[in-house]
Formats: sequence, structure tokens, C-alpha cells
Amino acid sequence: MPQPPTTDQALREKNFLIFSMGSFISMLGRQMLAVAIGWDIYEKTHSALALGLVGLAQLLPVILLTLPVGHWVDNHDRRKVLIFAQIINAAATGGLIFLSLTHGPVQAMYACLFLAGIGRAFHSPANAALLPQVVSERNFTNAVTWSSIFFQAAAILGPALGGLLIGLHHNATLVYTIDCLASLIFWGMLGWVKVRSLDMPKQAMTLKSMLSGLAFVVKTRLILAAITLDLFAVLFGGAVALLPIYAKDILQVGPSGLGWLQMAPSLGAIIMGLVLARYGNFRNSGKWLLYTVAGFGVTTIVFGLSTHFWLSFFMLFLAGACDNVSVVIRQALVLLRTPDEMRGRVSAINYVFIGTSNELGGFESGTVAYFLGPVFSVVFGGFATIATVIATALLWPELRKLDWLHEPNPNPKVQS
Repeated sequence: MPQPPTTDQALREKNFLIFSMGSFISMLGRQMLAVAIGWDIYEKTHSALALGLVGLAQLLPVILLTLPVGHWVDNHDRRKVLIFAQIINAAATGGLIFLSLTHGPVQAMYACLFLAGIGRAFHSPANAALLPQVVSERNFTNAVTWSSIFFQAAAILGPALGGLLIGLHHNATLVYTIDCLASLIFWGMLGWVKVRSLDMPKQAMTLKSMLSGLAFVVKTRLILAAITLDLFAVLFGGAVALLPIYAKDILQVGPSGLGWLQMAPSLGAIIMGLVLARYGNFRNSGKWLLYTVAGFGVTTIVFGLSTHFWLSFFMLFLAGACDNVSVVIRQALVLLRTPDEMRGRVSAINYVFIGTSNELGGFESGTVAYFLGPVFSVVFGGFATIATVIATALLWPELRKLDWLHEPNPNPKVQS
């Protein structure tokens, strides 16, 4: 008689536990770095434009390298690719340590951030594609859920620890050092992870082969629908980018209130992640995906109209909970419905679309807020998210009918 599922069933697998702990340490370092680099560059330049270039320097290599990196991940040992990414990350933050100690120029810091972006371009698709090789298929959705929990925990702890250390030492050197060590620790822990081998033919790096991941996404309608839904939901629902305005001018709660507001979505995501870890293998996955993205839109509208701090906090909490359901379903769907030999390329496509939508969403929200006000920007984004859900449900009716995530892929493989 089969055993009932447990909340920590994926964590009971030693390989996944080591892999996820190493990944958490690496993510924690990156979250600390995000705070430190912004503080350091603004201290040196006092320029908002200089802060904007921080994101661009890291995002540009991700966009440029998406296709070749995806091909590389599918044609080489994914664990070695992930190790290579940690070495690149460690080298980038090593450069920041040197520049911090020697008071080097800001231009050189951007060069280090560009190098960190190269590491990020390799890290994300390799990390996603490797996950099915370190955990059993029966526990895969649970593993995706725990990965999301660890990410959200790092998103809460990292900025807090980074800000605390900067406040104590009045410079970013120690934070840079911790991030460098975090990458090296993950590198070492990957050596203890046993990876299920794949019998995949090697392919030459041609334009057709590199584009085959994109072709597979376009032809696999369920994956295309899930990515499109998430892309536009994040693009329009970018209320988080305007939280400083809400904290200061609308809710009037100051910096401490801003910290609580910024924490609320991650807190909601963690609580929902724990629920999903216990009950995550649910039926009617497509409907749950549509419902939770619509819920994200509704909570965004209420947040946009709220003038009461705790109502705003609760709406952001619910938005994070809804978002985590959609993230887990999308990530599990993409990886379970993609053949082993295509996971690197498909993960790279998935990452660049979802990753860039965060930056573009912040830009969209800020631009609309500049011309029409922050309340209009947030409320409009919520309604646009709901409209996206309706359009997705109409354009891809198969998503509404999606039941179990682990059903066999009905689409033929794209030959590369």
C-alpha cells in the first residue's frame, strides 16, 4: 500500500538535500550582494542613473548568452556547468573585494557585475535543468516547492543580513567576501551530489540547435501558455517597484514600514510553499494556475487602492502566496513536460523571459506612475493581470483542462 505524501519527502533524498542547501547558501550570498552593490555604488556616485546601470550590467549578458548557454547546458555535464558558474561568480565578487579594499573606480565595478551576469546566465538554466537529475520523479513537484521556499527565505534573510553588516562596518567588503565564499561553498557541495546520468547524443552548436529550445516552447502549447501567463502577470503586476512611494507618500509609514511591505510577498510565498509541500500534488493544475494569477491581480488592485498599512501588508502577503502557487506549477510543468535533452535550452528561454519581465515590469510601473500616478499604475496593472488570465484561458483552452502536472507530454519532440 503506497505511503501518504509527507511535507519533506523531497528533503529525505540526500542528493536533493545537499543540492538545495548549497543552492540556498549561494542564493543568500547573491541577495546580500544585491543590497551591498546598490549601497556601495550610490555612496560613490549619488546617482540614480548609476543604480539603474547595476541591473543593466547584470542583465545584458543573460540576454546575449541565452541561446548558446542553453545549448551548452544540454550538451555538457550540467553539474560541471553549474560548478563553472560558481567559479565565475566567485571571480566576479573577488574583483569587487579587491576594488572595495583599494577604492577602485566605479567603472571597474560594472565590469565585475557584467562578469557576475555571465555567471548568472550559466547558473540559472544549469540549476533548473539539473534538478530532475538529483531528485526522483515522484518527488519532483515537492522538490520544486522546496526550491521556491529556499529562494524566498534567501530573499528575506539576504537583504536583512547584508544591510546589517553594512551598517556595522560602513563598507561592503565583508558582504562581498561572504558572497564569494557562498559561491565556493556551493561549488564544493556540488561535488557530493550524485547526478542521474543521461544518455543524450552530443549536438554541434548550430543556429538551428540553439533555436530548438524556443521552437519547442512555441510548439508545446501548455508550456507556451504558462510562460506567457507568468510573463505578462509579472510585467503588469509590478507593484513592488513602487513600494517606496507607497511607504512614504500614501501609507506614510517610513523606512521601517517599507521593510515590512517588502518582506510581505516573500513571507506569503514561504507560508504557501509549506502548504504546497504538504498538499502540492493536486489535480486541476491548470485551473489553479489561472485562479492564483487572477488572485494576484485582485490583491494588487486592493493594495493599490488601500490607504491602511495592515490591509496593504495583507494584500502583499496574499499576492506572494498566489504568486508562489503559479511559480511552482509553471516550473514543474516546464521541466516535467520537457525531454531531458532539451531542458537546458528550454530552461534558458524560460529564465530570460521570466527574469527580464521583472526588470521590465518595474520600468512599466515606474513609467505609468510618473505620468499618471502610482495608484493608477498599480490598479491598472492588477486589471491588466486579470485580463491576461482571461485571454490566456481563451487562447489556450488546454491549460484550463490541465489535470496532473506529470502527465506524459502529448507534443512531439522538436528535432535539433
